[in-house]
Amino acid sequence: MVDLNCDDGLKSYRREMLECFDNAGFVLSEKNACTTNLEKCASETNTNGRMANLGVSQTELVAPRGDSGRKLPQYIAALAATLGALAAGTMLGWSSPVVFKITQPNNTDYNFDISETEGSWIGSVINLGAAAICFPIGLVMDAIGRKKTMLFLILPFTLGWLLITFGTSVGMLIGGRLITGIAGGAFCVTAPAYTSEIAQDSIRGTLGSYFQLMITVGILFAYAVGSYTSVFLFNILCTLIPIVFGIVFFFMPESPKFLVVKNRNDEAREALIKLRGTNYDVDYELDSLKLSAEEAQNNPVSFGSAITKKTSIKAIIICYALMIFQQLSGINAVIFNTSSIFAAAGATIPAAIATIIIGVIQVIATFVSSLVVDKLGRRILLLFSALVMCLCSTALGVFFFLQSTHGENSDIVQSLFWLPLLSLSLFIIAFSLGFGPIPWMMAGDLCNIDIKAFVASTAGTLNWLLSFTVTSTFLALNTAIGSGQVFWMFAGIMLIGFVFIFFVIPETKGKSLQEIQVMLGATPQDRNVEDKK
Repeated sequence: MVDLNCDDGLKSYRREMLECFDNAGFVLSEKNACTTNLEKCASETNTNGRMANLGVSQTELVAPRGDSGRKLPQYIAALAATLGALAAGTMLGWSSPVVFKITQPNNTDYNFDISETEGSWIGSVINLGAAAICFPIGLVMDAIGRKKTMLFLILPFTLGWLLITFGTSVGMLIGGRLITGIAGGAFCVTAPAYTSEIAQDSIRGTLGSYFQLMITVGILFAYAVGSYTSVFLFNILCTLIPIVFGIVFFFMPESPKFLVVKNRNDEAREALIKLRGTNYDVDYELDSLKLSAEEAQNNPVSFGSAITKKTSIKAIIICYALMIFQQLSGINAVIFNTSSIFAAAGATIPAAIATIIIGVIQVIATFVSSLVVDKLGRRILLLFSALVMCLCSTALGVFFFLQSTHGENSDIVQSLFWLPLLSLSLFIIAFSLGFGPIPWMMAGDLCNIDIKAFVASTAGTLNWLLSFTVTSTFLALNTAIGSGQVFWMFAGIMLIGFVFIFFVIPETKGKSLQEIQVMLGATPQDRNVEDKK
């Protein structure tokens, strides 16, 4: 039961308030006791004339805090952080226009020959670099901070692009791509963690979706610029992007949550003022962060205990499952078949234009997702995404099966010329609205700070390893069982994903971390018991 001492100062009042009104993390009897004690104190302090000295009214004490504060600085900080994602996007899109050029017999972009097998390794090795760094970067950002970690990544990004730009052998190109993969994979962990920790609950989803949005912008930039400029000029432009990121992000604040955990409270207060504005009740939020940090310090929990709590296990299952469904959704199969799908629809546009069109669709749909994710919610977008992708993969499977069975010039195939292009467009839109951006933000939504870096980094590792596996085995799988059957397999996976989302994943829109933990199965009493184990 809460015991409120009326002679305490403002700080004590705030502490009692946080204990009593901890984002629905209290039992009713404690809430009632707290409210009664606060009213009693207000009466006594008004009688004794001491309330004016505290500078706070009874109404201010007992009224719930709204989601006030300036939003623009948070948008700016999130966009600055995700400029690193833009650099990662150019890394991902680079191989589409470049590898085809440099593997041609008359290649003049490099002074050495590159075989198709070597070109395949140059294109895909980034996945291995990204997978290798995801786990250790989680430890690094917990040690030195989110901001310093991302600024440090400018060095490997720049080094990698310089090796690619001025490479004199296939080994230098592969080494450069491996290093840029390491830097890009690290950004896939640090940027979502940073944006989730600087954002207020009401815009956390929007800021979290900026990561995938900037990835798609980077890919579109690579498709458009890489297709119509020399490889050397394109590489130089890609080298400049992480440098621009460093200049812009240097002026952004560190994560207030990280600073409080490191007991750098004055710096955390300054960071909150920069992010929320001077008219926001910074002290209230800071006291909330400090209370959470003090609670963790006073009830130390081993990493093994933290990771094996039922709420942690459920969060891990959700984060890992979404990464698996994202990579096994068939997105790579759709991208690889873009040219053949456009050709089947009777379009005579070049392959480069076709990929640019797909890139534009991705950017627009991901931008729309950033606008609606905090209004419609993560869950509804994931369900919509899984259902539409399942239907589109089924339709593509039917078309390619009929094409392989009856021939591409048969009447039945010709009568369905519109089906693959429509299915492709809807598939890309659905992926970009849900399964593209949301899996990357879920670790920030679901996980406590003591396991967030571990879950985000290992989920990122899983994502990149699956990406490498799907990319390297798709053509062999296509040959072994046929294009139609491959798309049906992906449709089945997305059907399983739909069922998983419907029964397992909670809605985190606008919810605080404490509320989300309760939704994952914890209660205030259970959390205390588990923390003491």
